[in-house]
Amino acid sequence: MSAQAAEMRNVFSGDAGDQALAEALFDALREATGDGVGITREAYSERESLALDLVEAKARELGFATERDAGANLVVTLPGREPELPFLACGSHLDSVPQGGNFDGAAGVIAGLAIIARFKEEGFVPRRTIKVYGLRGEESSRFGRAYMGSSALFGALSAADLAVRDHASGRTLAECMASVGVDIARVKKGEPLLDPATIAAWIELHIEQGPVLVARDLPVGIVTGIRGNVRHREVECLGEAGHSGAVPRWLRRDAVFATAELVTHLDRHWRTLLERGRDVVVTAGVLGTDPQEHAIARIPGTVRFSFEVRSQSRETLEAFYDLFVSECALIGEERGVAFRVDRRLESAPAVMDAGWIARLKAAARDLGLPDEDIPSGAGHDAAVFANAGIPSAMIFVRNQNGSHNPDEAMAIDDFLAGIAVMRDAIREAVR
Repeated sequence: MSAQAAEMRNVFSGDAGDQALAEALFDALREATGDGVGITREAYSERESLALDLVEAKARELGFATERDAGANLVVTLPGREPELPFLACGSHLDSVPQGGNFDGAAGVIAGLAIIARFKEEGFVPRRTIKVYGLRGEESSRFGRAYMGSSALFGALSAADLAVRDHASGRTLAECMASVGVDIARVKKGEPLLDPATIAAWIELHIEQGPVLVARDLPVGIVTGIRGNVRHREVECLGEAGHSGAVPRWLRRDAVFATAELVTHLDRHWRTLLERGRDVVVTAGVLGTDPQEHAIARIPGTVRFSFEVRSQSRETLEAFYDLFVSECALIGEERGVAFRVDRRLESAPAVMDAGWIARLKAAARDLGLPDEDIPSGAGHDAAVFANAGIPSAMIFVRNQNGSHNPDEAMAIDDFLAGIAVMRDAIREAVR
């Protein structure tokens, strides 16, 4: 254990109430939604609903009023002295990717509940009401669209979004939302379910989903901004199948070689942009030929893959997407193939609120913790709140082994440190 870690353990060893609450809820969520490998709480599913039920039961046990809003999100309320003021909101999501980890999203909801539980225990009544949200549908793994729950709150789901079908069940997003109690009629109209003017700020704690805090040996980091993305759930390269020994290179329309050339060219463009100081990451997370046609002696005629580019800059997103389109056209012409894309999906980048960044950094310093700035490569609901005009902020907690996998490993001491920073910043804002 490093000297810094040992000192931090001493500082937060008295947070027994936070630790007991957190461990009880994390254990309950793991037991109820475990899938034998990791945990699975897919958006707008029974397991996601079960996760909301478990957190709600604990909140009621602690004496809080709870409700499900028109988006079927869980809302836990600590009333303020001046309830007419815009309320402060905190929390995160409770869905997960299939066979994911138990801390992604859930840590932020549990942190929010721990914060208001301590306030209640101390008899601290905030000036403005605090609401903790357990949001639905942040992950894009089921429907290809991220931030579904928070986007619905601000009337930002389109008819095309609602018509997307889950590959496994064939049900549309609209059908799945309605099945868990979402007021789908209002969502279909694009009617906001929550007025941004009623929210003073959105504060979200989340595990870091990359390796930076681990590499720097830092327990927490203060998020400065969130990358947006442009993606296609499926790109199809259409060539022509043929015998591997009978068709010479100059007559081939090989979908695999064409796709490989496209990915290689995109990687070169990515490297060039990085050398120019641009913030950008590029991924093809799904790629394959049709298993029904697999044969060593067959030239593949079709390849399907996903495409995603992320950046904190809208300009960079659009510039790279233009490169993608251009490369598809050039390689298609040279190799005699065609690239077809499904609907373009996008999430806007977001900048965190400067005032809240300063407040969180000051709270960290006062607690003897580092106040490291860190950008978020992964997307979060905080981006939706920020782009709705709501002052938003995030604190990251160190997490081993990345995320979106069953090996997430957030240490409880780091989590307690994150809660402490967030609690002190919120207390300062709502005295």
